[in-house]
Amino acid sequence: MPHALLGLSGALRSGSTNSVLLREAARLYGAETYAQADLNLPLYDGDLEDSDGIPASVDMLVRQIAAADAVLISTPEYNGAVTGVLKNALDWISRHSEKPLVGKPVAIMSAAAGRAGGVRAQTMLRTCLVAFRPRIALAPEVGIADSGKAFDDNGRFVSDRYAASVTALMDALKTDVIS
Repeated sequence: MPHALLGLSGALRSGSTNSVLLREAARLYGAETYAQADLNLPLYDGDLEDSDGIPASVDMLVRQIAAADAVLISTPEYNGAVTGVLKNALDWISRHSEKPLVGKPVAIMSAAAGRAGGVRAQTMLRTCLVAFRPRIALAPEVGIADSGKAFDDNGRFVSDRYAASVTALMDALKTDVIS
């Protein structure tokens, strides 16, 4: 597929299973290119915005989203919610004059240590995204439980069930990109 995907991981940790999940999803999609955005952004602060404008790192994120054919978002679940990292990125994106997520095909997934795999965070994320008006792929809800054991040393799923669910989500996303 000659498509460019951009991944947004709600975790900053270098070994995050959400980042591994994004890379595996992009591989299963068959994208020509995949990049993961850097969400290590300054905390949103209206005073900072008023004095300095939109930070260059946020402007770059907005440009990356705009250039991508589709966006993959994966978040851990912290205390039943999306991470501050992801919410902060969305807050900054909402302040930009460009609205790169409007009509953009988006796939949502999560990986978490708990047995529910972060699905409560996905519910909150869907609510947070309403104002952005993306086209969220409707497919199996992908929540990778006990995520530290879900991938092999090469970042591939050890479970055929998870591979099948993510493949179905990526197929739905492809349909959204093509239409």
